[in-house]
Formats: sequence, structure tokens, C-alpha cells
Amino acid sequence: MRVVMVRYTVKPGRAQENEQLVRAVYAELAHSAPEGFRYATFKLEDGHTFVHLASVADGHENPLGSVAAFAEFQRGIPDRCEQGPVVSELSAVGDYRLLGGGLPA
Repeated sequence: MRVVMVRYTVKPGRAQENEQLVRAVYAELAHSAPEGFRYATFKLEDGHTFVHLASVADGHENPLGSVAAFAEFQRGIPDRCEQGPVVSELSAVGDYRLLGGGLPA
């Protein structure tokens, strides 16, 4: 499984716009329901720093490249961001139901 974290900070006054674009990505993902993909977005307490976590199961492709709403989200990133996206690949040390591991629900 590949797990990636992306962190960035939007400019003042741009958080709501960013959230709307992110929600559009989730709406499209809910419609297409790609297998082997988990995705979550969080806004930090400062109100304008966002963290995205994505995991792609072995043998599956990251579907975001074919999500039109994600392309729209990415198109405005340079203009919206105060601090651009930093992408980090993560290695799980433990997982309790977040990435599909742990005990069954």
C-alpha cells in the first residue's frame, strides 16, 4: 500500500473556496467509487492549512488523475496557496481502521 500526505497553506480568505473545491472531489469520488483507494482531507486549527491523506492499495491505481474535480482543484493551487503543497510518502507504523488495517468494524 502506498500512503501519501500533502500539506499546504492557503492565502487568507481562500479557505472556504478551497473547501468547496475539495468537496467537489469527494462528490465525484462518491459517484465513481474507485476500489483500493482511501482519501481524507483535514483543515488544521489555524483555519487555512490543509492536510490530505491518500492510500492506494497494492495492485490499484490512484484514481485522482481521472477525476475532473481534482483537475479543477489543482488548476488554482498556485494562486490559492500561501505555502505550496509539500508531498510526503508515509510508512505506516500502526493503523487502527484509518487505512483499512486494524480490527474489523
